[in-house]
Parts: sequence; structure tokens; C-alpha cells
Amino acid sequence: MKQVTTDRRLTLLDAPSNLGLRPPAPDTVPGVYKAPWALRDHGLLRRLGADDAGAAVPPRYVATWQPGDGVRNGQAIAAYTRRLADRIAAIRESGGFPVVLGGDCSILLGPALALRRTGRYGLAYLDAHADFRHLGNSPHVGAAGGESVALVTGRGEPHLVDIDGLRPYVRDEDVVLIGVREDEDLADIEGSGLACVSGAEGALEAARGTLGHDGFWIHLDPDVLDPEILSAVDSPAPGGMTPDELVGILRGLLAMPGAAGLQLTIFDPDLDPDGAQAALLTDILVAALT
Repeated sequence: MKQVTTDRRLTLLDAPSNLGLRPPAPDTVPGVYKAPWALRDHGLLRRLGADDAGAAVPPRYVATWQPGDGVRNGQAIAAYTRRLADRIAAIRESGGFPVVLGGDCSILLGPALALRRTGRYGLAYLDAHADFRHLGNSPHVGAAGGESVALVTGRGEPHLVDIDGLRPYVRDEDVVLIGVREDEDLADIEGSGLACVSGAEGALEAARGTLGHDGFWIHLDPDVLDPEILSAVDSPAPGGMTPDELVGILRGLLAMPGAAGLQLTIFDPDLDPDGAQAALLTDILVAALT
């Protein structure tokens, strides 16, 4: 992968929250909170030449939940959203470009709130899933990680979607989903107004036609890759991109005016015992960002 230069002052911030996921098995917690450690262990900070903003420590994960309880860990996610938004705002105000290492997809609420406080921002959402579950298309809600796009576009419980009275954090017409390939997810977004491209082809063209106004945030879930290449995620889906395709899309997005930051979510080191997939993911981030 040929590398390019950037004049951005990259700033690495860990957001090791697993609050938005269901327990993967009884008496366990989702391992995505370990992802920042795994990537740093492969030299991500040094190889990016990034500043280190430390970690936004999340509240305690509570596994107990019953249908009808609303969003699992909902109050904790709301509190964490404010904390993470403040940390991201501070990075941007100091001239840094936030690179946020999650954690599950619910951390999206933090940057979405931070950017909404300053203007109208869009969202480039690279993910095999639409994460658009809400009570308008599902009999119940529960795990915010699978509802993150719905939440940032204003669909959900007020304590999550209307912090500071800023609902929605992102408008439907300012979102482009890239890499969604599950039929159920495609059905969920039908008629929503969200732009969607299922593969690498046409992704940047769709983004250029959608992501205007004051700028946009980039979300990356590595399940956008083919699971034969990278499978250490909570919900791998057949098909997907190659690493070179993903790097090309990320570079294209980062070259667009208004790119405001990037987050990585859902990578689970518990599913990568030899660290090979963490090494690959680190290589992808370095190739895209440097």
C-alpha cells in the first residue's frame, strides 16, 4: 500500500466502551474494550506520529437487561456521550484531528454531539450493517451498538438522542452508509432518506454528493472487510471489501474538504488470539492516515 503525506495533527483518543453491546455469552462482557490496547501494541501511535490524548474511561458495564427496559446501559451511555464529546471538542479546538479507538458503535454519539454543538455535520458510515434499528422498524430496542445511526439521526430515547436539545445530531440527508450488505439492514433503511452504497464501487461518489455543509465524521467498523480477511468482530457478514479497497475509500474521504475525525469500532481482540488481525487493522489505519 503506497503511503501519502498529511499535514493533519493526528491525535489518538481511546474510547474503550462496550456499553452498547449484548454479552457475547453468559457471565462475560464484550471484548471490544480491549481494541485500543491491541492496536497500540502494534505501534499505532508511533507509526502515525500522533499525539496521545489518553482515554475517555467509560462507566461500568451492566449485563442484566430485560425486554422493555429500553436501551441497555442507556443512562451510562448518555453520560459517556457527554464526556466523550467534551474530549473530542477539546482535541479539535487545539488543532488536532481526532482518531478515536473504540469500543462499540455507540461511541458515535460522542463525536456526533461534539460536532452538532458547532454546526451541521454529516456522517460517512463504513460498516457491514446499517445500525438503524429503532421502534419504527423493530418490536423493541436494546443494544445501542446496533442502533447508533438511528440514535444520531434522532430516533430513540430522549436522554440519548436529544442531549442539550440538539436532536438530531446528524440529518438523514447528511448520512452515507458504505458497505452495508445484509438484506435485513437494507430493508431497515428503505424510505429513510439515508444514502447507501453496498460496496467499494461508487462509495466516494456517493459521499461527495452527500457530505457537505460544515464537514463530516468517519466511522469505521472493520466488519466492512471480508470476514475471510478479518473476522474478529461481533457480527461478521459474508462478502465485503479487501484491505486495499478500504484504504482507498478512507484516503478518498480524508482528502475531501471537511473531514473532521475518524473512529474505529467493534474490533474484538478476544477473537484474535494471535494478534494477526490487529496487526492488519493497524496497517490499514497507518496506510490510510499517513
